[in-house]
Amino acid sequence: MSETGLLLPWPAANAGRMLLQLLEGLPHAAWLARLDTRVIVAANAEAAHWFVGDGAQPQALVGRAADVVAASPEDLAWWLGAEQGDRSPLYSDTLVGTFDGRTRPVSRSIRVVELPLLDGGPAEPLALVTVQDRSAEAQLQGQRELLLAELQGTLEATADGIVVTDLAVRLRVFNRRFAELFELPEALLQSRDDAALREALVARLAEPATDARRLLAPGPDVAASERFTLQGGRVLERVTRPLVQQGCGSGCVWSFRDLTERLASAERIEALSHTDPLTGLANRGRLAEHVRHLLERAPGSGRDAADVSLSLLLIDLDRFGHINDSLGHVVGNDVLLDVARRIQGCLRGGDLLARVGGDQFAIVVSPADAAFAERLAGRVLAEVKKPCSVGDAQFTLTCSIGVALAPSHGRDADHLMRRAEQAMRAVKGAGRGNWRMHQVRTEVDWRCHMRLDHAMRQALVANRFRLNFQPQVCLLTGEITGAEALLRWRDPEMGEISRSRFIKVAEDSGFIVQLGEWVLRTAVGQAARWHAQGRALPVAVNVSALQFQQAHFVERVAEALDMAGIPPRLLELELTESILLHDEGGEMLQRLDALARLGVQMSIDDFGTGYSSLAYLKRIPVSKLKIDRAFVAGLPGDEGNAAIVRAILQMARALDKSVIAEGVETEAQRQFLQDSGCHEYQGFLCAPALDVLSFEQRLPAPGVAAPAPPRRAPRIRLVSG
Repeated sequence: MSETGLLLPWPAANAGRMLLQLLEGLPHAAWLARLDTRVIVAANAEAAHWFVGDGAQPQALVGRAADVVAASPEDLAWWLGAEQGDRSPLYSDTLVGTFDGRTRPVSRSIRVVELPLLDGGPAEPLALVTVQDRSAEAQLQGQRELLLAELQGTLEATADGIVVTDLAVRLRVFNRRFAELFELPEALLQSRDDAALREALVARLAEPATDARRLLAPGPDVAASERFTLQGGRVLERVTRPLVQQGCGSGCVWSFRDLTERLASAERIEALSHTDPLTGLANRGRLAEHVRHLLERAPGSGRDAADVSLSLLLIDLDRFGHINDSLGHVVGNDVLLDVARRIQGCLRGGDLLARVGGDQFAIVVSPADAAFAERLAGRVLAEVKKPCSVGDAQFTLTCSIGVALAPSHGRDADHLMRRAEQAMRAVKGAGRGNWRMHQVRTEVDWRCHMRLDHAMRQALVANRFRLNFQPQVCLLTGEITGAEALLRWRDPEMGEISRSRFIKVAEDSGFIVQLGEWVLRTAVGQAARWHAQGRALPVAVNVSALQFQQAHFVERVAEALDMAGIPPRLLELELTESILLHDEGGEMLQRLDALARLGVQMSIDDFGTGYSSLAYLKRIPVSKLKIDRAFVAGLPGDEGNAAIVRAILQMARALDKSVIAEGVETEAQRQFLQDSGCHEYQGFLCAPALDVLSFEQRLPAPGVAAPAPPRRAPRIRLVSG
């Protein structure tokens, strides 16, 4: 062995140095080994660095066994074959272990070389082994494989069908979802026949002749979107994006999304948004669209507002709540279905029936004038009134109908519905079971109505309302026996506003409930102050029908009395006959009984102007009847009024109820009432409604007895508390 570490079969040292220089000139790790002994006879520095360690010299590998340095199964097999005479070269990628215990991927080659001997002797065959490091390449390959796996996983995970084409629109790659959407057979997928694939795609289109040229044709937009319908009804949305590689276009990416379920859901939602779920009829939204459509097309709708082109009938079932309460909502739903069927039978083919509320229906007919609407309302009333039988229950329904005409009453569904509802409410107030046409009000009327309603609400917050009190006088003694609280209002801009004017607006808007509660609390508070002064003077308060119908009305009365701390007998509630008129369920009677148990006094105001069943009057705990001023006017000369007053007084005696007359303005009227047996009166003969101070000035000082009455009652006498 020479100093260079090269074992040479020839004595020439310069040849050895040349061989080492050749090995060092190789770009990869390399060494030479004897075939017979497998011993390494020469190596370069790169090989020493790999298999011995950093800084190792080539001679560190000399003398080592070549099949141990590179000991892969392929290496061992090659050495075994070389011993048996097979010296074929070996080229392959494998793994080798390095000095630091790591395993590196390499490209390794082994081939036999014949080195010439410089002394002229025969050349000796040696094994030349080279090892090329593939770590960086393997890392890049792993990254590429991971990227491809991620990309493939992403493509397969998406719900869209994805296909990539080249610039010639040849299919390069696609995911499984794409094949499923177009129902491509597996054999065709495996064949990768581009022409056959395109032919199969076109065959799946519902209109191949129309859509084939657009299916895989990029549009001018960056992300062109189109829809296609396949055979069987499936709807696909296609989105196209360019495929760019190194700044240049190299193809397209096509995304196909199945819109079938989404479109079907949208259609169902659209249908539900315009359909009543119980009856299947149109709902309020569909009705509004229908009205708009008809008015836009109606002849004369844009020329002459007086031309009637459309009629809207709003139908509200009377006392339908009793059916739900007594028979249950299941039966109630069956009744609504039956009513819808009956009303539908009254209509023409182009008319629209909608359910717009719990027990409310609306009919839109066009063309239709007032006469046609009247006839239709009559048919509906008669049809609904027919006996109804659901299960074991048999009953008769009625309905109230309000009618509005377009364009004279309104030019959209909202205005027409409000006008029809106003007319329907008027039917309800007049006794139900009928129809009424909307009464046209001028725009000025509506503006004044809204202005007054707004001003009232502001006035309540600003405490601008006040109570005046009108004395109630005993006809026999002339003593003041009570006071009726009457609401007054002065507006800073409009001045003093009559009670008849703003009360009507408050009733129409529902504000009468809040206003009535303020009157109740304020009147009871005044009664409490008089009671604290030693004047036990009852105060009468008017109660509207809407206020009385509130669910917690009795509780509100009890709270007011409890806060004031006065005996309940000092509060008298004046009720109208309309409160009692439609109380088939007995709810109002129960409320009256609760007030009577509370100790509150009650009277019927404006008696004789409405309708009251005598049997019902006998049952209700009302202690007083109030004769309306319309019957007092003209007394005693008006024989008709005189007869009505006498009849009321006779009935009151039979029912054991007292009577008070309002609107008494003359001594002759007072005398007639006294002679006829009336108990009390109020009116201008005694005094108008007075402010608290003026009213108290007409009362004797607390503890001072009123003077004894003369044989004939004077105009007025005062009574102490």
